Amino acid sequence: MEIIKVSSRSVPRSVAGAICAVIREGGSATVEAVGAGAVNQAVKAAAVARVFLAEEDIDAVCLPSFGEFEVSGETKTGITLVIEKR
Repeated sequence: MEIIKVSSRSVPRSVAGAICAVIREGGSATVEAVGAGAVNQAVKAAAVARVFLAEEDIDAVCLPSFGEFEVSGETKTGITLVIEKR
């Protein structure tokens, strides 16, 4: 499973393209974000990816959950979005 990491400076449309590519190949993408700005960009990217995939008759769903990630030697809590075909 490929993990897509998102920061507060990530461009949602670009991340959405990466999500779509992973879903087309494997059917499921995992997006990780730590911090409010990163989570904001990740959610926007998931919404845009859903629109892109809908144009190809692919119905995508997003399953959010909390996760713990290692950032600069510290453990941080963030959000994991699993996006997959329905």
